[in-house]
Amino acid sequence: MTLLERYILKIAFTAFAACLIALTGVIWITQALRELDLLTGKGQTLFIFLTVTGLSLPALISVISPVALFLATIYALNKLNGDSELIVMSAAGMRPLKLLRPFLVLAAFVCFIVGMITIYIMPASFQELRNLFTKIRADFVATMAKEGQFITLENGITFHYRERSGEALLGIFMEDQRVKDKVVVYLAERGQTVEANGQAYLVLEKGSVQRKEPNSRDSSIVAFERYAVDLAAFNQDGGDIIYKPRERGTIQLLFPDKTELLYQYQEGRFRAELHDRLSSWLYPLAMMVIAFAALGDARTTRQGRGLAIASAVLGVVVLRIAGFAASSAVVRTPVAVIGVYGVPILAVTISLMLILQGSSIRTIRAKARVLGRALIPSRNSQTQKA
Repeated sequence: MTLLERYILKIAFTAFAACLIALTGVIWITQALRELDLLTGKGQTLFIFLTVTGLSLPALISVISPVALFLATIYALNKLNGDSELIVMSAAGMRPLKLLRPFLVLAAFVCFIVGMITIYIMPASFQELRNLFTKIRADFVATMAKEGQFITLENGITFHYRERSGEALLGIFMEDQRVKDKVVVYLAERGQTVEANGQAYLVLEKGSVQRKEPNSRDSSIVAFERYAVDLAAFNQDGGDIIYKPRERGTIQLLFPDKTELLYQYQEGRFRAELHDRLSSWLYPLAMMVIAFAALGDARTTRQGRGLAIASAVLGVVVLRIAGFAASSAVVRTPVAVIGVYGVPILAVTISLMLILQGSSIRTIRAKARVLGRALIPSRNSQTQKA
């Protein structure tokens, strides 16, 4: 790589890093504000809060990186043109493909980072996030319940205790409405959370369990001296965590268990998630080439670049809309997989054709100017002889 190419790469990389850090920071703050309930409402520690918000960073970076590269390309080309450096390079005979080379190097780096994040890091972060939230919800007695207050979880569990005596809870009321036709009510004089073999249990003492019979007004009441409730069972049937397609590793999506009920019910989502991951690395390259095709030509200060920037932004918007449409279509039909890869590849092809076409036009114009200068002296000499 020549000194000039390293200079261009330095400008583009600095702009990319600045855009990536700024955009990621702003969006991360908005995500962190949404999770403040972990500290205020659910009584979690600052470490848990930072862990939850930090696990969302890989997904943010994978989405923001192509946009940051697009903005960095626009900034670098505008800066080179504004300082008349792009005009000098063009006048010195620097070909557009040579000018494109440092941007391709940066795009290759971003494509590699995005590919690694979407294929390996992001699924692991989503899976860890699901495990953490499951653990928080399972231990809702210790983390969410407050003395004298009724709390209602999203899955239909209502919990209340009158007061706390040391580590014991007094006057416990718990209602399980996960199954609407089969409501279960637990009443106990006292209880205490116990952890055994990695599972959280609520051990109730001197109370009763009231179960309402399905499709009936009758209910049964069973008194007990000691009764253990598995808190993890309030989150998943059977206590097992069922991961969504985006929370599964890429190998699991490549070789899924076709006998699994979730896969049979959401086969299209498994397919769409897999091909979205495998095609994600193409979008940074496509966005960079679109920006270069729109702004790679040298322009004088009298020639505005606003229209070129607007066309580049419009091209990226169309690219993303077409990509989302192809991804949605994959859920319904496997044939749409062609569109998932075809959309970014088509954008790269069209942009490169525009770049090469512009280069050919400039070459023809340059030859015409040289030919014109050669003909002018000969005409002048003929005029003088006449």
